[in-house]
Amino acid sequence: MSIFLADSLHMVQKLTLRKCWNAIKVIASFYLTRWTKKTIQWGLPFTVSIEPTTACNLGCPECPSGLKAFSRPTGNLKSDFFRNLINDNYKDLLYLIFYFQGEPYINPRFLDMVAHAGARGIYTITSTNGHFLNDDNARKTVESGLDRMIISVDGTTQEVYEQYRKNGKLEVVLQGARNMVKWKRKLGSRKPHLVFQFLVVKPNEHQIPEIYRLAKEIGVDEVKLKSAQVYDYKNGNPLIPTNEKYSRYKMNHDGTYRVKNKLLNHCWKLWHACVITWDGKVVPCCFDKDAKYELGSLKNDSLKDVWYGKDYDAFRAQILGGRDKIDICNNCTEGCKIWLNE
Repeated sequence: MSIFLADSLHMVQKLTLRKCWNAIKVIASFYLTRWTKKTIQWGLPFTVSIEPTTACNLGCPECPSGLKAFSRPTGNLKSDFFRNLINDNYKDLLYLIFYFQGEPYINPRFLDMVAHAGARGIYTITSTNGHFLNDDNARKTVESGLDRMIISVDGTTQEVYEQYRKNGKLEVVLQGARNMVKWKRKLGSRKPHLVFQFLVVKPNEHQIPEIYRLAKEIGVDEVKLKSAQVYDYKNGNPLIPTNEKYSRYKMNHDGTYRVKNKLLNHCWKLWHACVITWDGKVVPCCFDKDAKYELGSLKNDSLKDVWYGKDYDAFRAQILGGRDKIDICNNCTEGCKIWLNE
């Protein structure tokens, strides 16, 4: 069986009539909103990103977590809060992303939470820098039932890798991937679907062919090239790739840069997904890294109440009125190719 077919089946097996009907309502309301220019929201979010922790062991230059640049507090997601959240919402959730900011494995209860979500019939995904995938953690990860794991490998030599992944050790990451492959085979599991994510920046763009070779050699299921978001791009940035094919930005005639995609006044994220911080704040999307646009708190209200609340409705209306007026939208990838195909 194809590894891609197996991964798709893992998702399909978790579908229910209720989940499908909820997704249909969400999609229909999104397109009705686009046609009528009025905020219509049917259905509940079928994708949720939740933050296991804001802490990270690396110091990547475009990451607030790595730079310790948050104004919001640092902490770990509590398992009791997480269980209550899942128990209240699992019937409508298609998949759950265990990532926002920080390194998920720093939370000591991370894999317990993965197992709980999986037991509730939710497709589970995480993104990791790969430094905590020792032999024991790799075994426990496979046993947790995690469906998909994205491992960031932004270089195929230590010299190139550490130019973005500050304080990182490439060989530790590669050994972690080998551990995952080993335990999948030992336990006879097709899960998790393993992805090498290669964030294409100027220092590593020449190594793209090599990441495919390395993934095949180790036994990783898939490679995804990802275009890099940089904060200070208008006057150029040493991280912007030379080959525009791999960049989210385009050079203007005067030598300055702009985001490639147009800021269209709609946003699919606002209709089907949300992000929940470790301490229960609900924010619109992964671009709101510092939780500036808090739309509610699950310490006080249910996700349903927040989703249909006046703050969420007002933010959706603001999107329709002009995304260029919202700072987190100005460097957004909505309508842009985040994932790149070779």
